[in-house]
Amino acid sequence: MRPLRPLRRTATAVAAASTMTLSLAACGALGVTGDSTEASPTKGNDVTVGLLLPETANTRYDKFDYPIIKNKVEELTDKQGKVVYRNADAEASKQAEQLQQMIDDQVDVILLDAVDSHAIAGGVKKAKDAGIPVIAYDRLAEGPIDAYVSFDNELVGEVQGRTLLEAMNPVDSSDKIVMMNGSPTDPNAKQFKAGAMSELKGAVDIAKSFDTKDWKPENAQANMTEAIKAVGVNNIKGVYSANDGMAGGIIKALQAAGAAELPPITGQDAELDAVQRIVSGEQFMSVYKSYPQEAESAAEMAVAKVQGHDIQFDSLTQDQVDSPTDKDIPALLVPVVALTEKNIKETVVADGIYTVGDICTAKYKADCNSRGLK
Repeated sequence: MRPLRPLRRTATAVAAASTMTLSLAACGALGVTGDSTEASPTKGNDVTVGLLLPETANTRYDKFDYPIIKNKVEELTDKQGKVVYRNADAEASKQAEQLQQMIDDQVDVILLDAVDSHAIAGGVKKAKDAGIPVIAYDRLAEGPIDAYVSFDNELVGEVQGRTLLEAMNPVDSSDKIVMMNGSPTDPNAKQFKAGAMSELKGAVDIAKSFDTKDWKPENAQANMTEAIKAVGVNNIKGVYSANDGMAGGIIKALQAAGAAELPPITGQDAELDAVQRIVSGEQFMSVYKSYPQEAESAAEMAVAKVQGHDIQFDSLTQDQVDSPTDKDIPALLVPVVALTEKNIKETVVADGIYTVGDICTAKYKADCNSRGLK
């Protein structure tokens, strides 16, 4: 296994990312604009941020992203700013309509987490033509976006792949695994897969691999049932699952097939159900991504952009990424952590995502006690 690829970020970007609670006023950037020809006209605190999130199958969007962004925008604008939130329920056409409505309503800036990064490009161009900045959030949309904030997605896949191999140790190249990748319309899924393959290819036998429509757990369950029939339930030594929702469907399929023992299974998003499965031993790991850091950064970018605070905006976007349509997009890539039963307290509990009480319900009390989670 080769070492993990380092994040593409400068020391200044790291410093900016580590101070996400710093307000615009504290930065001394209020009323200051830079020399950029792309600078937006200065606006007061009556900012309207349009927030377009992709789906509800993953519980993070309603539980974390939206409320964190809403609260941060209110904080940055002395409670004069507001967030208009719409969720597309995994329908690209519905998100296109929501984006058009936000253009028609003349919101000041749009945070876009695309259902289909390619299909939405035309809508992004319409927003740009209407003078509305679009910041790609979590997933890199195509079209003339102004900035991008997300996690280092290839690193997510590398962490998943490496941790799966560590769980399978000792590993033989003939050991069979199943890969359950995310939706083919999500550019993040391609990056997760590429990162995972950089660790898994050649180290194990990838017996079956699936790109899972809409990230839906029920689709992952059906795919896993197919894999079990082809490979044999007790011949599967590990499962790469790109996220936690799909991991839940995978576990159902394995249990329904009468698996004598569950193989190590990966995940992502640190959903509460997944953390509980990690405690109980059903799921080996998840990838914990600091949603507060990502969401607060996005809110700061949005407010800085429309208020013309280019110095603050630039300080948050010192990474660069390329999309199929645009190069050198200003970006912030937030680091990630492999979440296992060993570091639950130091991650999701310490960051206030869940309390021990949230995790250690009656069903999981004994498992929590055995792992010192009290």
